[in-house]
Amino acid sequence: MKCGLFLLFLMAATARLPAAVPDTVVLLHGLGRGPLSLKRLELSLRAEGYTVRNLDYPSRSADIATLAEATLGPVFAAAPAGSPRIHVVTHSLGGILVRQYLHDHGVPPALGRVVMLAPPNAGSEVVDRLHDWKLYQWINGPAGLQLGTGSGNVPRALGPLPAGVEVGVIAGDHTINPLFSALLPGADDGKVTVAATHVGGETDHLTLPATHTWIMWRGDAVRQVAAFLRHGRFER
Repeated sequence: MKCGLFLLFLMAATARLPAAVPDTVVLLHGLGRGPLSLKRLELSLRAEGYTVRNLDYPSRSADIATLAEATLGPVFAAAPAGSPRIHVVTHSLGGILVRQYLHDHGVPPALGRVVMLAPPNAGSEVVDRLHDWKLYQWINGPAGLQLGTGSGNVPRALGPLPAGVEVGVIAGDHTINPLFSALLPGADDGKVTVAATHVGGETDHLTLPATHTWIMWRGDAVRQVAAFLRHGRFER
């Protein structure tokens, strides 16, 4: 009898507890892409129980600093300390927007973990070679012109990550673009070398047999993103 009363009390007390609010994952696509490019990640992370915001931003319309402020500023301004964590998963240019925002504002209190897919963290030699081509400028816009490998380009100028940020980087080493790969020294994904995806202060780094364009659609990449968000490291 006492056991039954205790169980009834426990069930009533539990029913009054508020439901836990899930963490949010913000998805940021790459240059010239859109939210559809990250749709598989979005669906997978929703199934994991996260609230997912697959953001769109006009990647070809402005410079990196402007895009970072306009895209990530509202996300973190609406998330005071003590709110559920906000993780960020990026493809290509999206990773540089995160670095720019952290450089300009420091680490937001609500920031969780960050996963970067194929980020040009040290720039790309493709941009070095094609920077002055009018067609390249028209296709890629101001942000695309800032992704070279020189010290004056944004990726290198941003420096290492601030302390306390957990960042996992996934690189690809397969290519379907032999013309661009001919401009890239070492293993590459068709647009960025594996070496150039590294950034000072990264928590973990992984290379997959993936191309720059399609890395986010691979099942192994999707699983590794989920693993890093859960544990702060990739599965080996």
